[in-house]
Amino acid sequence: MRRERGRKRKRVCSFCVDKIDHVDFRNADKLRRYISDRGKILPRRITGNCARHQRQLTLAIKRSRFLALMPYSTE
Repeated sequence: MRRERGRKRKRVCSFCVDKIDHVDFRNADKLRRYISDRGKILPRRITGNCARHQRQLTLAIKRSRFLALMPYSTE
């Protein structure tokens, strides 16, 4: 009995699709989509972002946390 593995479709970067060249740290609602329920930043293989936007996203989340726009943990 062999299991057939379906091919997963490659996710596309949502920032590239929307033609956003800079990720803004003040947009906390959009940034919350990229944080796990434990408060960790989701990796690129899960979010589907390109490397450039993932780096910008990480910096934006860290800046937003530092300025208390977002919590460090979700408890």
